[in-house]
Amino acid sequence: MGKIIAEVTVVPLGTASTSLSRFVAEVEKILKKFPGLQSQLTPMSTILEGEMANVLEAVKAMHEVPFRMGAMRVSTTLRIDDRRDRELTMEGKLAAVKSKL
Repeated sequence: MGKIIAEVTVVPLGTASTSLSRFVAEVEKILKKFPGLQSQLTPMSTILEGEMANVLEAVKAMHEVPFRMGAMRVSTTLRIDDRRDRELTMEGKLAAVKSKL
């Protein structure tokens, strides 16, 4: 099985502050523990590229971070792009669009 691309958003609910940057920073640190996984932080989510099992393991670890930081409820959204007819990469998807601009 080839690489997939996934978009992940982890949101702690009911925190003492409306600011979430400290949670985002800790979630991003966790991704360094997953070799072979590429990640790209965006203003609204994190994009992951890697083998399905590795991505899902990383998402589980990301989901647990806010709980370790004291959140009592966490909402995680995951979207997966799994293409089986050719290799799928973040760079390739962007290049395909840029070539048409």
